[in-house]
Amino acid sequence: MAQTIAIPIWLFLILVTITLWFSLDRVLLPGARWFLRKRVNRLIDEINLRLDIEIRPFQLTKRQVLIDRLVFDTKVMEAISEYAHEHNVPQEVAQSKVLLYAKEIVPSFNAVIYFRFGYWLAKKIARLVYRIRVGFLDNDLIAKIDPNATVVFVMNHRSNMDYLLVSFLVAERTTLSYAVGEWARMWPLQSLISAMGAFFVRRNSKNALYRRVLERYVHMATQEGVCQAVFLEGGLSKDGKMREPKMGFLDYMLRSYHEGSDRDIVFVPVGVNYDRTLEDRTLLRGLDKNAPKRSQWFVIKTTFKFVWHNFSLVRRSRWRRFGFAAVNFGKPVSMTNYCQQHDCHFSVLEPHLRYQRVEELANTLMADISAMMPVLPVALLATILLKNSQSGMSRLDLKVQVYDLIKQLEDRQAPVLLPQRARDHTISNALHMLVIRHIVEEAEDMYRCAPDSHQILQYYANSIAHHLSENH
Repeated sequence: MAQTIAIPIWLFLILVTITLWFSLDRVLLPGARWFLRKRVNRLIDEINLRLDIEIRPFQLTKRQVLIDRLVFDTKVMEAISEYAHEHNVPQEVAQSKVLLYAKEIVPSFNAVIYFRFGYWLAKKIARLVYRIRVGFLDNDLIAKIDPNATVVFVMNHRSNMDYLLVSFLVAERTTLSYAVGEWARMWPLQSLISAMGAFFVRRNSKNALYRRVLERYVHMATQEGVCQAVFLEGGLSKDGKMREPKMGFLDYMLRSYHEGSDRDIVFVPVGVNYDRTLEDRTLLRGLDKNAPKRSQWFVIKTTFKFVWHNFSLVRRSRWRRFGFAAVNFGKPVSMTNYCQQHDCHFSVLEPHLRYQRVEELANTLMADISAMMPVLPVALLATILLKNSQSGMSRLDLKVQVYDLIKQLEDRQAPVLLPQRARDHTISNALHMLVIRHIVEEAEDMYRCAPDSHQILQYYANSIAHHLSENH
């Protein structure tokens, strides 16, 4: 005779929950993961077919595997031993620090997020804010770069928009991995940037153990062919001039480089310029050492006001983009050829000699970037207005001098990226932008520098000043 067994309702709910969890964990989730992984792999195969430089296996390796590989790297282990001995702590303590650094540095690249979201977002923002101009001065040479080489785009740094702009422009050729400062380590931006393949860097860190972990990650990524973008100046230009190069990342890439046996490293100089740098006033304020430090709340509030103001202009159909954003790509520099031509073998040089040779390379690349710096209408107007700052100028006189300056720059083979047929209209738009920003005053068709505007005009004029220097 069958017997009925009664159990408490709470026990029944627990059993049901366990059964559902077991079914989810052992049946549904593995199936869903298999399905998603198959879709992702198919997407990666499709993307690789149209890219000049394929997504590297290193970028698709599980993040935890890369972290373990970095933590147990031979040179990192040596650094752990040295740190433990120097600070008189157990090696486990030093290794825990290294694990923290590795988790902070190693990105979690996601091809779906990069191409389905990141590329779309970068494209939308860049085209919303600027009119994009691109000059592939050596397009054939760039196309002929060995697909197996490690390509490194070396750039000047004028704005945080550089990240979006260049990523969007090279997305049809390759993926880019950036070194991003600590400013971006905030939720949810941190997760998004890491998924885009960027890695976080503690700028100006004097911690030898941290620097060794960072060095080995950069070395690993370079050896595995990951395409990277490096700001040689190390930070944003605060006065509009090109800054002195920082050799850290170049040294990390080259100190163990064996030309001939290692994968070739190809540096591509990139010059970036804007008619309006979004951070221009903030950067100029940073030059004043006596300026009081503004709170994070003030920065957030000011940014929100700026965005809201421009959004309101869009709604009222009064929005005008911030002029041109221009990018110029220069002649690639192959390290295999460079080492042969200069009889330079980085891996066998003493540290001080190697650093000298890296500095020579950095200066060469900076000169190439300077030569690639696009000439834009606001920089032209700023140069002329400062030259005539003691008196007003009519619109006609101003344009005549701008055209003379363009001719002078073209004679010097400077990259003037102004559309030939629409130059008059382009210059008028740039002048209007300076007027509505209260940088230039307009009265009875006469234009003059507004009071206290010389510094910001000089900032924009400085971006092309090197094209006009006697040493150019």
